[in-house]
Amino acid sequence: MIKTIKNSKTPLKGEITIPSDKSISHRAVMFSSISQGECIIKNFSSGADCHSTLKLFKSLGINIRFIDKKSIKVKGCGGRLKPLSKNSIYNCGNSGTTMRLVSGILAGENFDSVLTGDESLSKRPMKRIIDPLILMGADICSDNGHAPLSIHGKRLHGINYCSKLASAQVKSCILLAGLKADGTTTFKEPYLSRNHTENLFKYLGANIETHDCKITIRPSILEAKDIDIAGDISSAAFFMVAGLIVKGSDFIIKNVGINPTRAGIIDIINRMGGNIEILNPRHISGEEIADVRIQYTDNLKSCIIKGADIPRLIDELPVIAVLASQAEGETIVKDAGDLRNKESDRIKCLVKELLKIGVDIEESEDGFTVRGKSELFGNNTLESYHDHRLAMSFYVAGLICKNEIAINGFEWTKISFPEFEELFALISQ
Repeated sequence: MIKTIKNSKTPLKGEITIPSDKSISHRAVMFSSISQGECIIKNFSSGADCHSTLKLFKSLGINIRFIDKKSIKVKGCGGRLKPLSKNSIYNCGNSGTTMRLVSGILAGENFDSVLTGDESLSKRPMKRIIDPLILMGADICSDNGHAPLSIHGKRLHGINYCSKLASAQVKSCILLAGLKADGTTTFKEPYLSRNHTENLFKYLGANIETHDCKITIRPSILEAKDIDIAGDISSAAFFMVAGLIVKGSDFIIKNVGINPTRAGIIDIINRMGGNIEILNPRHISGEEIADVRIQYTDNLKSCIIKGADIPRLIDELPVIAVLASQAEGETIVKDAGDLRNKESDRIKCLVKELLKIGVDIEESEDGFTVRGKSELFGNNTLESYHDHRLAMSFYVAGLICKNEIAINGFEWTKISFPEFEELFALISQ
């Protein structure tokens, strides 16, 4: 599907409610499925990735049903899954979160299973979870560190694991394995990655302790509780950037999750001098949320993004590159080499495509440099590389291009954000 984007001749105005957080939606289904009791999950994500998780757990024998368009009822298994059939192959679709986290659950079960995915997911690295799981006693075979993953379920034991990578998916995988492992499991990472797993574990009564970048878990049975899912800040980021760079814009994004381990985009906007205001902060189901007001900012300035910043905004870096193109000076992103292991090589592909429309951007081994302020001319077709976040970032760039642009493969936005265009239409009238 080719999508054509034209310059936004009018400011973005009004109010939108951001869809639910995908990271929390995945975890809510997983954790409720293995918990004791029944619960309702409200504001569940409509994205294809989260529905891959939902379908997988139905195949594992969990009673899950929709009670309305955004709410599901889950009856947990009390800690032991019972697959519906002897067919042990479970399709994770395009979802790396599904494959990596579910591996931690299935590794400690008493049955065998195989996790597969689409062509894109089959290229993504899984060794980062396989190695620590094997240290816990897991029996996992892979295609040279890639899917499919063949898991021979067996009893696991706790470990002390020091990860070289700050990754919420790796951390969550090991903590999930630790729920049923013998003894204590401790996970340490170089920087604190998003902590939705820790927050939900605490909310559901797990025996877990957190000390900065060190998390310890002991065998636990989670207790089912209703979960209300916060709005997704990674989805909100596209609107934040659009509001900052489309002249005259002034609108409010409601229900945005502002968990400190995810709110790096807000910090960067503040560093760059952007007009952003946090309104009505509150808590739901262990997470902090707020409404966010965004206003056009003419005098954005550059900044350096590195180190501990990266785990807090790794998914937002493509659209931050678009923002940086409208800031005075040189914005440098480094320590973000894991961008090359996403749905695409997000460094190489981002740089290649943004250069086509006039962004002064240069690739580095672990990031990129953007020199602003650039006038974007457009008049090109950009490739999405089957990557939803690239497609949506290019859409935002198209709003300020002098000439229209086309985005090839725009249908991949349905993976994470099927409401994307509809919400832009609400504030573009």
